[in-house]
Amino acid sequence: MVPVRDRAGTPYEVTLELRVDGRSFGVVGERCGYSLATLARRVADARAGGSPVARAWPDPADRFPEPAAATAPGASEDHCFGTREPELFAFRRRDRADTPGTAELRCTLRTSYAWLSAPDHHGGEWRLSRRAVVEAWGPEGHGVRAVLTSAELADLLTTLVVEARLVGADYRDVLTSSPVSARHAPSGAIIDC
Repeated sequence: MVPVRDRAGTPYEVTLELRVDGRSFGVVGERCGYSLATLARRVADARAGGSPVARAWPDPADRFPEPAAATAPGASEDHCFGTREPELFAFRRRDRADTPGTAELRCTLRTSYAWLSAPDHHGGEWRLSRRAVVEAWGPEGHGVRAVLTSAELADLLTTLVVEARLVGADYRDVLTSSPVSARHAPSGAIIDC
């Protein structure tokens, strides 16, 4: 976490410094803490029993907030199931001199389908599962990927929000009455593969 400070030196937001195997992998997400806290709240709400997402996805590992509909012209859509891999977040480096693709951290929601045959081999049903795919790309074009359940994504987001609080950026207004708490210990790294 890199604090973003106002003119008086008070932290009010954060930027993420990505590290892989102890090496700097890039700096992304200028002033992204509020977005992370909002997503943490949305994931917690989606995972809660009795939520609309819980009714649609009985397996708690599959419960993610529904992303905004893709509105970009030419967006790839599967007409039966919506967008193929909608983004939950995408943070990039934001310096004027940055070339396209310089350091990126993104999280997409991937739905996979498996056909489960009936015991008598007559008929069956589709089993759908959802996972968050978190990818980080460094300036040399090397990347790392993690596939997370909704509980693992919730833990990652909670850790990031707690680390933001430790450097002085607080998002209590976003997290009020949320299951996200400060009881998690800081990880010491954003991404350390």
